[in-house]
Amino acid sequence: MSRHIAGRGGRLSSSSVRPATFAAIPPHRGGGAAASAPQPSKTILRVFPRRTRATPDDANVRIGDPGFWDEADEVLVSVAFTWDIPEAERLAVAWKGRGRVRVGGPAMGTVGEDFVPGHFLKHGYTITSRGCPERCWFCGAWKRDGAEARELPIRDGWNVLDDNLLACSEGHIRGVFAMLARQTNRVEFTGGLHAARLKGWHIDLLSGLRRRPVVFLAYDDNNDLEPFIAACRLLKHAGWHRRVLRAYVLCGYPGDTQAAAESRCERVLSCGADPMAMVYRGQDGILPDGWRRWARSWIRPAAMHARQRTEAL
Repeated sequence: MSRHIAGRGGRLSSSSVRPATFAAIPPHRGGGAAASAPQPSKTILRVFPRRTRATPDDANVRIGDPGFWDEADEVLVSVAFTWDIPEAERLAVAWKGRGRVRVGGPAMGTVGEDFVPGHFLKHGYTITSRGCPERCWFCGAWKRDGAEARELPIRDGWNVLDDNLLACSEGHIRGVFAMLARQTNRVEFTGGLHAARLKGWHIDLLSGLRRRPVVFLAYDDNNDLEPFIAACRLLKHAGWHRRVLRAYVLCGYPGDTQAAAESRCERVLSCGADPMAMVYRGQDGILPDGWRRWARSWIRPAAMHARQRTEAL
């Protein structure tokens, strides 16, 4: 149930730029078994249309246009959101002549391969599986990476972004938690845990981590309500509270109203979790009129709790 909301997948570019499969390019080691001398390392620059909290920050990362001295063997333009595709296509032209340019990423329909920490996501983020069997209408993950959970080698990290970790085998899930137990940072599941799949032994694994991890559930439509309530009850009984229990709430999709969305967010609060409004965007990334301002009060926990205290006076 990773938050691949509204346009994070699917649509291919209509330009002549060829989408690339570079979701997991291992570090170039040069040479081979038959090489008589070390080969020079290949220089690869990763280019992003915009900087986000998850964007890597090493010396081979660029945001936007090339600098005066920038050149490389390869230039990989990574696109997470479909609304950034026009900018990615512009960047492919801007970087032409600085190295072999390839464009790929979730928005381009690039099928994810084995995860390489720090390559297209900042160190600390990890992906241990791809694909999701839930087939949510607004999500591009299952269309791009398959309608079954595909287990990957487990790489270290403390912020888990799997599309649907709980759809994986028990052995894989336990392996992920063994890795998480080694982490010194507080663990976060910002990719989300699917409430309908949450079981008692999952709670035991979560409770066994050094610090109580930050868990994100989801309440996207009425079909999610009963499993969401049950999952919140399990987690609260095990000691979770609002600072470490949050819920994505899909809002602003066709036919939705702010009154209905606010009711869903208030229901999340009543279950003992903090909502995080996720406003639906189409392929162009344009937010529906009036929803940006509305969503601000349902994203930051401090703002929503301050409003609750004011309303209670």
